[in-house]
Amino acid sequence: MLERHRAFAIIRTRDPELAVTCALTLVQAGVRVLEISLTTPDALEVIRTVTHEVGDDGGLGAGTVPDAAALHRAVEAGAAYAVTPALNPAVREAVRVGVPVVAGALTPTEVATAVDLGADAIKIFPASLGGPRYIRALTDPFPEVAFAPVGGVSLDSGRDYLDAGAVAVGLGSPLLADAAQGGDLDALAERAHKVLASVARS
Repeated sequence: MLERHRAFAIIRTRDPELAVTCALTLVQAGVRVLEISLTTPDALEVIRTVTHEVGDDGGLGAGTVPDAAALHRAVEAGAAYAVTPALNPAVREAVRVGVPVVAGALTPTEVATAVDLGADAIKIFPASLGGPRYIRALTDPFPEVAFAPVGGVSLDSGRDYLDAGAVAVGLGSPLLADAAQGGDLDALAERAHKVLASVARS
């Protein structure tokens, strides 16, 4: 799914209602893959609500999944996949129970460990530390790995990461901006359109 859509939204707010509103706005704008961070208050209820509103097409996942117990709660709430902040027990558990998992990593050693664990994709975080050149460097020893850079990807730089070998890019605060605090939803939709146009296959 990441490779097909090439960009995913990371939703992290201090207000669960705002998280739902942002998610639905992004879906209406054409974003098909969204990650609800479990650091959002009542994140599981947000996942339930958004799943109820938009249906279960596999595009809604749980992010910042800290452990196996949280993984199971998120899946029960409707999450179709999990994203971890690092190589934690949730990665192994997701692989064990057949839940698609994007494992957080940064160094080549961590990438190799995530691959050995069976992760479906690797979230490179924070991507801003090395930029697209780092992704390009990682693809040399790991040509078959699906890299998804997160953290520092701007509205305009997604294409650079994809051209460097990433299969998709994740955007949080650059995409949500003030909408995460109740700001302009039309502007949020416009930013989403800009990102989708930037990463679209030519």
